[in-house]
Amino acid sequence: MSRPPPGKPDRRPPGVAKPKASDTPVVLTPEEIAFTRSLVIHEDDSVFVLNKPAGLSSQGGRIQAHTLDDLLWALARRDRPRPRLIHRLDRDTSGVILTARTKPAATFLGKALMGKRFRKTYLAIVTPGAPEPRGGQIDAALRRESIGREAYMRVCAADHPDAEAARSRYRTLASTEGAALVELSPDTGRMHQLRVHMASIGRPIAGDSRYGGALMLGGAPVPRLMLHAVQLVFPHPEGGERRIGAPIPGDMRAVLDKLGLELPERGPPEQGRPENR
Repeated sequence: MSRPPPGKPDRRPPGVAKPKASDTPVVLTPEEIAFTRSLVIHEDDSVFVLNKPAGLSSQGGRIQAHTLDDLLWALARRDRPRPRLIHRLDRDTSGVILTARTKPAATFLGKALMGKRFRKTYLAIVTPGAPEPRGGQIDAALRRESIGREAYMRVCAADHPDAEAARSRYRTLASTEGAALVELSPDTGRMHQLRVHMASIGRPIAGDSRYGGALMLGGAPVPRLMLHAVQLVFPHPEGGERRIGAPIPGDMRAVLDKLGLELPERGPPEQGRPENR
């Protein structure tokens, strides 16, 4: 698939990785190669799953630095193409991200993603305090709005001509008077969906300056957007499903500790043999 002509919008659904315009190998330093390999949390003959750090763009962007898509050349083999991103995470969101090692795997996973067969789970720190009610579903259409060179998503009426249906589920895991740790699960994949939906119910994600998130918590600056993709369940090209989890990064754990928010125990991620379901 080629890039859209200048002046025409890219109609590929947000969150779905865009094909690169060129497969010319990117020259990486030994440090970049080692860094990329350190991100791998699971690999088999069909996929690599990585734990993307905050601050690293998945793909594209205006920052003149290597993106995760570029860094995937560190995982390429001479007899195989470079791994392909199947979906994206926002630059300041950390956590699980999936790549395909072969063209058949990329085709299979791309169709599964478009068919809504992926189940994504995120953790977020929101303010002020727990949502009311503490758990539920947010079913609010979104529309895209551009301000200068920046794109935003806004809640809108379902019958708005630019409306895109969007639905998210949330539940509170821990809370204090001024903040809460919530688990988020998007049923649709709109750009910035979880960030806008939580802001729409008065509980924006901490560190989210674009949508009104708190920039100070517990008397200290919030280091970045407090949103982490903690688990991904997806159909595996070789059959069955995989459930892969990514540990909470240190910066987010430090904020939780400072706020006195205890992270609930989670079962170990299933990273072994695919299960038939």
